[in-house]
Amino acid sequence: MTFGDAWGWGASKDEARRIFDTYLDRGGNMVDTANIYTDGQSESFLGEFVRDRRDSVVIATKYAGTRNPSDPNAGGGNRKSLVTSVEASLRNLNTDYIDLLYLHAWDGLTPGEEVIAALGELVRSGKVLYLGISDAPAWEISRMQTIAELRGWPTLSALQVEYSLIERTTERDLLPMASGSGLGVVPWSPLGGGVLTGKYTPADLPEDVTAMPRSRSDHAAAGNSLTTRGLEVANVVVDVAQQLGVTPAQVAIAWTLHNPVVTSTLVGARTAEQLQSNLAALDVELSDEHLTQLDDVSAPDLGFPHEFLARPMVQGVIHGHTRTRRR
Repeated sequence: MTFGDAWGWGASKDEARRIFDTYLDRGGNMVDTANIYTDGQSESFLGEFVRDRRDSVVIATKYAGTRNPSDPNAGGGNRKSLVTSVEASLRNLNTDYIDLLYLHAWDGLTPGEEVIAALGELVRSGKVLYLGISDAPAWEISRMQTIAELRGWPTLSALQVEYSLIERTTERDLLPMASGSGLGVVPWSPLGGGVLTGKYTPADLPEDVTAMPRSRSDHAAAGNSLTTRGLEVANVVVDVAQQLGVTPAQVAIAWTLHNPVVTSTLVGARTAEQLQSNLAALDVELSDEHLTQLDDVSAPDLGFPHEFLARPMVQGVIHGHTRTRRR
């Protein structure tokens, strides 16, 4: 999403190329984009960069974001939006196939059967190799996966959701669902909109989060990351980073990778130097003590029925005096 500056921030083409080359030189092989990122610049830049090594790079892109705000058919999860979006992405990416295609966000209108059937048709056509889904209710994803399995259609392989020390409510249902359904989880915003880098203070808290975002801090506030609680979590991240002699961003990224259901995590960089710093998170080792500090300050409210079922009284009603152990 940082490839291109059409949105007023991000990397120029030359800097994006430097980021891309640095990433591949370090062993990276998967790049995530979307049809609407930087108004199409992201896909176009990537198509140019990958031209000479297409088969060695896994390209993930997304559909559902509208390509024309005045056209009701230009966005959403429906079949027309899907087909026209994929054709546009193939042109932008200068390729004849997409390795991984995500539904970008659930529109609340298109039936799940239509989505999974239409996605499967693209796999059978050879234009898409694998399927993923992002930002959708767990029950809708599980239902689509079940329908595909029962009918012998191509199934979903990946789940992209917001997941960080600030946003852990995905642990309620989405991450367990992914684990049980065979979906690899790829978190977005592991740095909590930049809040977990420690660069914000209480003075940056906005007075009006309903106003149109105009700065990076406005976007962090609109995404519910730049809050009093978010800053409290960030303070602990900064403290752990100081103990380890690394950056707060590296601690935050390393924490997401500690979860076994996470396959990889997305890092967005506007400079090659930022990318190099983020990649160093792979070498950060968090002790049990550090994990406890981070987990305690960021623990989510799992709500019903999870907290209810975990109560000693309820466990006693279910299991009596026997002791159970889950492997």
